[in-house]
Amino acid sequence: MPELEHLLSVQNQLGEGPIWNHLEERLYWVDIERGNFHQFDPNTGNHQVNEIGLPLGVMGFRAGGGLVMATKRGFALWDSNKKSLEFVADPESADYPDGRFNDGSVDRMGRFWAGTMHKDFSASLYRLDPDLSCHRMETGIKTSNGTGWSPDNRTFYFTDSPLYTIYAYDFDLQKGTISNRRVFVKCPEGEGFPDGLAVDSEGFVWSARWGGWKIVRHAPDGSVDREIKLRVELVTSCTFGGAHLDELYITSAWIAVKPENRTAQPLAGDLFRLKAGVRGLPAAFFGG
Repeated sequence: MPELEHLLSVQNQLGEGPIWNHLEERLYWVDIERGNFHQFDPNTGNHQVNEIGLPLGVMGFRAGGGLVMATKRGFALWDSNKKSLEFVADPESADYPDGRFNDGSVDRMGRFWAGTMHKDFSASLYRLDPDLSCHRMETGIKTSNGTGWSPDNRTFYFTDSPLYTIYAYDFDLQKGTISNRRVFVKCPEGEGFPDGLAVDSEGFVWSARWGGWKIVRHAPDGSVDREIKLRVELVTSCTFGGAHLDELYITSAWIAVKPENRTAQPLAGDLFRLKAGVRGLPAAFFGG
């Protein structure tokens, strides 16, 4: 496999939130505005698209089967057999009908974290617990984006894209709390907005750059360790997968590519794979 590979032509309008199910050896990701999610088995080439009927920001695997989702109408549970949604908590849509959930992930105690986005840039970060209680964890956010945890579970990473900033927080795994927010990375303006992220087994953070044509790997001190250039402008997110969790799967979008630039980016919205040379961490499963 070459270092960087154009893996699948899917032409996602807004491909996002890739996650690898290490039990199934299958990749999942969403196309936010189209309201669907994809499943791809790289061993067989089987690719499925599942419609949910409304914008879908991000999802995670459930320990009991199915998926937990953060949508335009709040948190929901997806029954894979019935192909149906059960809505469980909607903390914002009554006050922000134009908004939706955007990005997030499941922590290693089985709690689902996801943040919102609105036209007035007044978003929040929420935590959905296995008992389906919903807790607001952070406010004053412009646009919620990539989340992740250090391998030792002591640091939580959170991206606020319009501020070009990835924050680090102290994280209490047992309590599920965050504190002591500080700037982990302040991205240079003009090189793209930080979007989705993944943390590898060495504690380095891989950040997708919306408008930046690249993925950037940051050391635990925030310094740039490596940059991977892509042939698409809107690089949205990434996750580790493969049998040894050493392949980085990368999503992209075309929704904000200018029409005059679209023909020069025929791969915009497609799925890519990088031979990363380092292993990632297995995805945690939601406990509810």
